[in-house]
Amino acid sequence: MNNFLAGLTSWMLLPVAVYYGLGVRRIAPRMPPPAGSPRGQIGKGAPGLRLLIIGDSSAAGVGADRIEDTLGPQLSSVLHKATGKTVAWRNAGANSAVSAQVRDHVVPLIEERDFTHVVVAIGTNDAKNFNSRMRFKKGFGGLLYAVHARWPEARVYWSPVIDLKDVPALPPALGFILGLRAQIINDMGFQLCRERYATALEPLPVEGPEGFAPDGFHANHLGYRHWAEHIARVILAETPAPSSPQPQES
Repeated sequence: MNNFLAGLTSWMLLPVAVYYGLGVRRIAPRMPPPAGSPRGQIGKGAPGLRLLIIGDSSAAGVGADRIEDTLGPQLSSVLHKATGKTVAWRNAGANSAVSAQVRDHVVPLIEERDFTHVVVAIGTNDAKNFNSRMRFKKGFGGLLYAVHARWPEARVYWSPVIDLKDVPALPPALGFILGLRAQIINDMGFQLCRERYATALEPLPVEGPEGFAPDGFHANHLGYRHWAEHIARVILAETPAPSSPQPQES
């Protein structure tokens, strides 16, 4: 379905989305981020990679029981194992945030200026809140500009909205409607990444319900691991392999 029909259909079905959405909100448990410091390091010595995960509640690690099971540490662990480099990480997420809120209220509060890689996890709430294509363009486009301005040397990656029909907490009708909104968000996000020097990843494939937290919406430790491996494949493809020691001439 093209974006015009997706938008028209989703707005026509808005009352259905509101009905089912209120039902989900009544029964879904409200989960906080896990306790613990939102920054850390995998490996010893000075970091060779410095990783920032910025965005909504998933960037904060909601759904995981331990901070070590969130996206930042798990992605750092995968990168450390693959490269041998020490990896510093920082989680910076805000519950229920849309792109414009992360741009205005999260980016300015991050003190570190030496990140080498920034992963932006945003868009689900823009889709869920029925933000228009142009409103998302302004919010997400501004967020990309803000990220590049604050960390001009960092590689920037965007993780798009997953297929919402696969989210266990969403009834099929609601998953279909919000999937139409996600299509619009993702299409604009891919365009903005092409224009504003960011790498748009492929949407994370959902392998089954076992990767979701008890709320049926956020990832659990398995889901964050799957997500980390998905992102790491792209980062590693752009990262030079560690050089092997050269044999000494006798």
